[in-house]
Amino acid sequence: MKKLFVIFSFLFLTVNLFAMDYRLTITKANKAYSDGLYTNALELYRQILKDGYESADLYYNIGNVFYKMNDFTSAILFYERAKKLNPGNEDIEYNLKVANSKIADKIEPIPDLFYRRWYTSMTRQFSVDTWAKAGIIGFALTLVLAAFYVISRVLFIRKLGFWLGIILFFLSLFCFLFAYQDFRNLKNQTEAIIFAPTVTIKSSPDDKSIDLFVLHEGTKVQLMDQIGNWFEIKIANGSIGWLPSSSIERI
Repeated sequence: MKKLFVIFSFLFLTVNLFAMDYRLTITKANKAYSDGLYTNALELYRQILKDGYESADLYYNIGNVFYKMNDFTSAILFYERAKKLNPGNEDIEYNLKVANSKIADKIEPIPDLFYRRWYTSMTRQFSVDTWAKAGIIGFALTLVLAAFYVISRVLFIRKLGFWLGIILFFLSLFCFLFAYQDFRNLKNQTEAIIFAPTVTIKSSPDDKSIDLFVLHEGTKVQLMDQIGNWFEIKIANGSIGWLPSSSIERI
């Protein structure tokens, strides 16, 4: 027992020390950013990433640093990463739009069908953790209402418990569905940002294939397939082609 106590105490102390060190680094980085020392702030933020910590706020702060340094392509990359972790954040969305206005390519997206727009907007309202917590709470309340339905002898309470339980059950299912969709979006790195100043999109994964169109740095693409060092990509207007993997950075 004494050995277990010593081990747990050591682990607890280590975690606390790491948390204190992390908070201290964040404070230093934020101060460096406020003082206009963007290179120093970037080094500190990147150190936190190397230590294995990530969050929407951290990616957002790194995006802000790159924006201040006029590196709009890197700013877009980190704003997109922040958006994946916190899709409903208005500050991230606004800064991402501003950064996108600074790049060369202005691609008009193909309008989605109304139900796909609704589904996408719903899943992006909250993070995966928020949707999962809402689903768990809804399911727990469903069980409580089911207990009222079984135990109560009052007809009104039984009816109320039954219908509210049905509604909450389906709402919790929707929450779990949205959480699963957000989780898949986080795990599947199927989007990327072009980092080459200009890249010619080819008709096939071959330098000698037909030139289709040209994209510039900062443009977001969807990754469709990979053959060797080539990716098949799709852009917002539906155009498809191939580019070398060295010209992109996954979100």
